[in-house]
Amino acid sequence: MGKDSHYRLAARVGQGAGRRARARIVGVMADTYAYDRPIPGRYLDPVDLVWLATAKRLGLTVRRAPEVYACTDGKGTLTMSVRSELDPDDSVAQMVFHEVCHWLVNGRETFHEQDWGFPLDWDEDWRELACQRVQCALADSHGLRRLLASTGSYRPYYDRLGDPMAPLDDSEAEQRIVAAARVAVARAGEAPWVGVLDAALVATGAIAHLVTPFLGAYATDLAGDDLPSIWAPHAAP
Repeated sequence: MGKDSHYRLAARVGQGAGRRARARIVGVMADTYAYDRPIPGRYLDPVDLVWLATAKRLGLTVRRAPEVYACTDGKGTLTMSVRSELDPDDSVAQMVFHEVCHWLVNGRETFHEQDWGFPLDWDEDWRELACQRVQCALADSHGLRRLLASTGSYRPYYDRLGDPMAPLDDSEAEQRIVAAARVAVARAGEAPWVGVLDAALVATGAIAHLVTPFLGAYATDLAGDDLPSIWAPHAAP
């Protein structure tokens, strides 16, 4: 066999090897695309996980529905709105915490009443203001006053609070509100809340501490979003 024939044979052998290699690659790619990957679990924001678990520990199952903001059925279900219907600073943590504060103010027995015993047609109830105070006091004890602040229409009242247990004026209404808030904060040290609620606040505070070093480099992944992170100390109160 001459040199040219030898080269042609080597080229054909090389081409055959190349085709076999390409066929193996195509086969591997086909197997890869056909692979039905099992999903091992669902990712959750760690703080969402903490507060969903806290709700469950307190006997509440959280569900989502677009037609409500937050409501309870008196049978152990807390329904909250879907993410797309909420404000950017709303969170599972703040919403569950707020509902638990309503429960603390309105009394243990209101777990078995729809919406903690609030009438369905109420426009304003002084117990809502007591709830704001309880929410502020319990959050403040863990440095979470702003992160877990009320986000509803009563927020101006929340923001006026210095000492959560000090009346804003000398009115009988404020005295009544503060008295109810004091009872509710004390109630947090009783079953079923004792230990459970504090553990959630401690965990939330620990997560807030862990993310702090990253806030200086935070950049949103949403185009046109100029809001700072709610975790940032400089975010608007």
